[in-house]
Amino acid sequence: MPSFDIVSKIDAQTLDNAINNAKKEILNRYDFNDSKSTVDLDKKTNEITVVTENDMRLKAIIDSIISRMVKQGLDPNSLETGKDHYASGNMIRKEIKIKEGIDKETAKKIVKKIKDSGAKVQASIMDDQVRVQGKKIDDLQAVISLCRTEDFGQPLQYINMRN
Repeated sequence: MPSFDIVSKIDAQTLDNAINNAKKEILNRYDFNDSKSTVDLDKKTNEITVVTENDMRLKAIIDSIISRMVKQGLDPNSLETGKDHYASGNMIRKEIKIKEGIDKETAKKIVKKIKDSGAKVQASIMDDQVRVQGKKIDDLQAVISLCRTEDFGQPLQYINMRN
């Protein structure tokens, strides 16, 4: 029975390249001259930590990260910004989480959307992904195009298409 999986993953190496390019861009900018700004990517917890002096620089750093992600082909919807924390002195710290996997609520929305479409497929939630099975590959491709038109709040990839 043909099937495929709907997942939400981000390529760690591509993200690392985007963050490094953003760091280089920030170091070379004139308005960041004599700045103590830092951008760190923690690969274990999938978190980007930005520390800088003021809100203007914080916004510029985040814009730079997003633009570099877009240039690398990554979806910036996978970033989840938290609130600002004041670090030591006049520094501002912001932690940006990278969404990996589909949470239960989003998976339920995806399954409901597929079932409401009337396609002759079966969708089931498996941990942090959704598996879709059907008798015809054409039905599965219709489900993929349906999911691409809908916005579920995070980027989706369609993998493991099997016959």
